[in-house]
Amino acid sequence: MEIVSNSPRKPIVSYFQRLPIPGVTFSLEFIFKDLRRRLSERIDAREHFAKCTSQGVLQRLLIAAEAARNQGDINHICGDIHFAATFLKREKTVLTILDTGTVERLRGFKKRLYELVWYSIPIRRARCITTISEFSKGQIQKYVGHSRDIRVIPVSVSEKFSYQPKAFNQTLPRILIVRNTASKNVDRMIEAISGIPCQLLVVGQLSNNQISRLRVLKISFENLVDLPLEALIEEYVRCDLLAFCSTYEGFGMPILEANIVGRAVVTSNVASMPEVAGNAACFVDPLSIDDIRRGFLRVIQDQEYREELIANGRTNALRFRPEAFAQKYWKVYEEVLNANSKASRVTRLLEPIS
Repeated sequence: MEIVSNSPRKPIVSYFQRLPIPGVTFSLEFIFKDLRRRLSERIDAREHFAKCTSQGVLQRLLIAAEAARNQGDINHICGDIHFAATFLKREKTVLTILDTGTVERLRGFKKRLYELVWYSIPIRRARCITTISEFSKGQIQKYVGHSRDIRVIPVSVSEKFSYQPKAFNQTLPRILIVRNTASKNVDRMIEAISGIPCQLLVVGQLSNNQISRLRVLKISFENLVDLPLEALIEEYVRCDLLAFCSTYEGFGMPILEANIVGRAVVTSNVASMPEVAGNAACFVDPLSIDDIRRGFLRVIQDQEYREELIANGRTNALRFRPEAFAQKYWKVYEEVLNANSKASRVTRLLEPIS
């Protein structure tokens, strides 16, 4: 069905996003900023960032109420603040669920409450559900059942990342770890690096215990926090390999970022990471320090294997082109508009996305 109008205008898409936290949420914010740019000829995008953090009942109610006051022809909740859908018009709402990592870690009454507020209610209030990997889709279906259609739209990487080859420093490789949260498994990676001559860079605040352990193990390290995107890219360029041995990921964007720059990747054989990395990473058991260490040593010592991973990485990254991400979301938006009672007042634009 073609969307036509006597008074042509672009559909208003209201994007609802969490309050950005410097150095933590840059990837998510970039993804949807880039989407809005790529669809700018087709939509009238309105950005609505939460005015407070998602902590406590009152603040979450305020976030949901603020969303209700700023609805468009399409309301797109871009992850994390799922409960913002509570007071939105169901027929106009697209809900993106990135993963189920938080609820997986909870138990008892708190887990049941979280399931209700973050999944059951928001999903009932959304016309379309999207997520970022087949793994995340399967996890979501554990809480909402298999009857609900969930679209998998993998995320893309900033075009500011580019291939920048460098000679591998086999004598003293620079190992990059991006972010330091519980699921990133930094403690085990520190233990695995012990005894391997290297320079370690951790982007994300190290704890006092981690710093103490690094010093005890005599590991040369740097710790950087709150990096803007350009500075993060520079650290990818400077590194020799990416250590991304998480215990849980809904996607795993650093894998692709390293692929694009041309760096070898050691990552986990669980969750979404094999799906994202394909044949472009050395896979290890994230719960085994010995296996993580084996992965590091193989990439450092085996030149032929390392170069194969890097070559495969350049091909792998092509699967996640930004224009494909934008086109898939435009298709979702079209479906919502065509199903909406006000669709006749919106003009469909057919130019290719650039």
